[in-house]
Amino acid sequence: MPSHAPGRSRPTAGGPALEHLLALVPPGVLDVVAAPAGLGAPVADVVLHDPGEAPGPDAAHLVLLAIGMDTASPDAADVVRGAGRAGAAAVVVRHGGPDTDPGLLAAAGESGVVVLGRRAGQGWTETLGQLRTALAYSGSSGLAAVDGLRLGDLPGLANTVADLVGGAITVEDPQSRVLAYSRMDHEPDALRRLTILGQQVPRWRVAELRESGFLQELWNSGDVVRLPADDRFAERLAIAVRLGSEVLGSLWAAGDGQPLAEEAVAALHTAARAAVPHLAHHQMWGRAAARAREAAVRAVLEGGADAARSAQEVGVEPDRPYTVLVVEAYDGRSFGGDPGTGAGRPGLVGATEHRVLDVLALQATAYRPGAVTARSGRRLHVLVPGAADDGELARRLVATAGSVPRSVVFAGAGPAAPDLAGLPASREEAELVVRVLRERAAARPAGEPESAAATCSEVTAPTAALRMLDLLAPLRDSLPGPVHALVEHDRAHGSGYGASVAAYLDAFGDASQAAERLGVHPNTLRYRLRRARELFGVDLSDPTMRLLADIGLRLAGRRAD
Repeated sequence: MPSHAPGRSRPTAGGPALEHLLALVPPGVLDVVAAPAGLGAPVADVVLHDPGEAPGPDAAHLVLLAIGMDTASPDAADVVRGAGRAGAAAVVVRHGGPDTDPGLLAAAGESGVVVLGRRAGQGWTETLGQLRTALAYSGSSGLAAVDGLRLGDLPGLANTVADLVGGAITVEDPQSRVLAYSRMDHEPDALRRLTILGQQVPRWRVAELRESGFLQELWNSGDVVRLPADDRFAERLAIAVRLGSEVLGSLWAAGDGQPLAEEAVAALHTAARAAVPHLAHHQMWGRAAARAREAAVRAVLEGGADAARSAQEVGVEPDRPYTVLVVEAYDGRSFGGDPGTGAGRPGLVGATEHRVLDVLALQATAYRPGAVTARSGRRLHVLVPGAADDGELARRLVATAGSVPRSVVFAGAGPAAPDLAGLPASREEAELVVRVLRERAAARPAGEPESAAATCSEVTAPTAALRMLDLLAPLRDSLPGPVHALVEHDRAHGSGYGASVAAYLDAFGDASQAAERLGVHPNTLRYRLRRARELFGVDLSDPTMRLLADIGLRLAGRRAD
């Protein structure tokens, strides 16, 4: 299904024509593969689409980026037909070779859906950014003066908004870094001066706003949020700038030598709409630099020949101790999967995960000077300067994640690394901690999963067990035996012998407790255990067999996910 932010309505029909959007996309990004009804269809939004799921009614007038599909794939035709039934405007697939599948062209003709081909060298993220920037620019409204600005001219935008609002304007990204600010006709107050000089809101101020709940209200609300004046600083008005489900940044207004007028709130609303294409353009081109920085952080965490050079690029001091934290984020409604080992089905990273990781990256970098972060899918890696396991930050991140509805996060802290060479080992330990927390959450009875945090010293035994199971996993199929036969029988016949044995082992031989966990009568459980012994030789009175059963069922559970 296309991914939209929960609780937020998608744009309505009547947007700009697809032809107009394509005219704004730079050459060399997309080709028109098929347009049976022309390019005049209105576009409401551009979204990533999982081809494994049929588009629903909320896909009407959307451009769907069909990840994993290409022009030579026979399955692409089914995606296009589904898009046609849902009323989508277009489907974007990757160019898969010199020959386009005839079925794809036929499906486009039947459905009337435009098929666009993404050229080689263009990633899905870049393509999404290009199309959404074009959409934002086509649909911008409000400030007539902004229409004369060069796309992405943030200083010009700030000055134009300042004239309209009647105050000093600061344009910030979601991490509270200053992107632009308006000219100053009067001496700024101390906070504005610090923010401009440092090119970001001071960390202590970010902490104040976070703890007071102001930032949560700002990011969750579509309205202007007021920060009253106090004995230190002038009144502020702020509003988030959004493109669909994505927060691009924020506009902040402060009284420039006099209180803000009553009309400033309405003016700031208008300005936020007009700012969308400019911030989207800035973000799209800024992503390349951000990706390069995150790649350098990952190189530091992986070690190797480029680690020292990469450390210098991101400001990691080679002889200073650091602790590595790993955070994984999930939408609680679809929790499940293991992106670290391949077990489970991690699926696409949605708006909830992106949002919570953005918030946590901000908090992590504000927590201690010199901390750096890197994103990878639903994971956030954090390098924190310090010589001790940073369980405090892990717990803070989990607490902060609670402010994002439906989010579930697992935060693990590795041991402190004395220098650059020790960072890969700290990362591996932190990832193991996260796996332990995730597996514990998945093993709980059905219900809302809970976020959790831990350090490596708090889960020593479970992480050691995971290491052992990782080593044994490749040997499983080459070592058949009673447990192997039991598992294969369960898979072939849908029986529950393995689940019964696992529950009995987890309950330390307490049949009543194991039966309650399974939701069956204790006599039913005892019957299954007896049959497991009779049919497969899984005799749980034998200590060696109990060990083999525990290991074998854990390994089988990995493959079954």
